[in-house]
Amino acid sequence: TKKGQRRRTYLIRDPYQNNRLAELVAKTTGLQAGRRIVHAITGTVIFVAVTQLDLSESLTITGLSVLFLILLASDLVRLRVPHLNILFFRFFQILVSPRESQNIASSTWYILGSLIAIVLFPLSAALSGILVLAWADPTASYLGRRWGRRAFLGGTLEGTTAFLVVAVLILSVRHPLPIAIPSACLITLVERSAWPLDDNLVLAPACAGILTLSDLII
Repeated sequence: TKKGQRRRTYLIRDPYQNNRLAELVAKTTGLQAGRRIVHAITGTVIFVAVTQLDLSESLTITGLSVLFLILLASDLVRLRVPHLNILFFRFFQILVSPRESQNIASSTWYILGSLIAIVLFPLSAALSGILVLAWADPTASYLGRRWGRRAFLGGTLEGTTAFLVVAVLILSVRHPLPIAIPSACLITLVERSAWPLDDNLVLAPACAGILTLSDLII
């Protein structure tokens, strides 16, 4: 019957789609320098848009909310439609990681984390958290994979040191040293913690929260 033929056709195509996706996912391993660069650019664009283009906080929240909903909807659709997931990995090969073949993309969590930071905390602290996410995280990931040799808290000592150095530099420019240095140390430990959530979601709000609390204490 035609129904039976359609079903057999589906059963034949499905293994092919799985194999094709596996092939594309295998190509996304390694240092992924392009992914790190886009990671840094994204947070920098948010920072520049708010500080240099003089966007209001409400407009920034609206823009990030709309972008998050678009990205989330796209993820949910592609994860339910194998062919779209294959196209996603084909066209965004330098930007995606293997875990995103079955999960929400890190870029979606990145935007949500930035949005949460801006909604919950003072804008200055939120923007600092976004910059730490933008620059310290990919630097640590790249250097840790490239030159990391000593295991440390689930990562490498070299990668963790890189994260700390970049975080200290960023926060020292934007905050007094008595706040910047302890906050950089704390957010480095947060980054190394075994979170069940994507660190792109956690880092910006966590950093903004630490800075806000440190400012109140000091």
